[in-house]
Amino acid sequence: MWHKALMALRHDKIPQALALGERDGGLSLMLAEHGCSVVCSDLRGPTERARELHAAHDRAGSVTYESIDTLSIPKPDNSFDAVVFKSMIGALSTKERQAQAIREMHRVLKPGGMLLFAENLHGTALHGWLRKRFVAWDAYWRYLDVNTDRDLFKPFLRLDDATTGFLANLGRSEGQRDLIARFDGLIMPIVPKSMRTIWFGVAIKG
Repeated sequence: MWHKALMALRHDKIPQALALGERDGGLSLMLAEHGCSVVCSDLRGPTERARELHAAHDRAGSVTYESIDTLSIPKPDNSFDAVVFKSMIGALSTKERQAQAIREMHRVLKPGGMLLFAENLHGTALHGWLRKRFVAWDAYWRYLDVNTDRDLFKPFLRLDDATTGFLANLGRSEGQRDLIARFDGLIMPIVPKSMRTIWFGVAIKG
């Protein structure tokens, strides 16, 4: 879904993109590889690992680095062709703050621009128990509900979205999560939407 959306960006000029909550720069690399000029940002600034990642893939010239609070993005209206975040707005703790962040993303997008997102869902009671036991930030994280939180995206003209994930986010390392994600891919057709743990999509600004 994301790849198809990014391929549709107008390339008569270099698309401008903003990646939020980007500590180690993975989403910024994805945007740069799709031909974008990217602002790679995190609340306290991206890590040195992000810079090393972009340099290793010969994309350093396409990326700049900033400290950005998603609740008050210091950019003019209609600045970007694409904005992207992953597993970030849960840390804002309340629906009101999450809605404010998404309004800010909508504001800085150009008309016809796209917000690419992937965020954690509640999942099952087992997921909740395991998070309380093993996830340090669980006490303040607000997990989304794919039904009751759709109104977060009401500023947008269109929302194309889907759900996935069941076990992968329980992995304790990136390698474990990648391996378990392959199993998730096999069982996803039989996992009810109410038990899934990731909500992702593309929201289009009118």
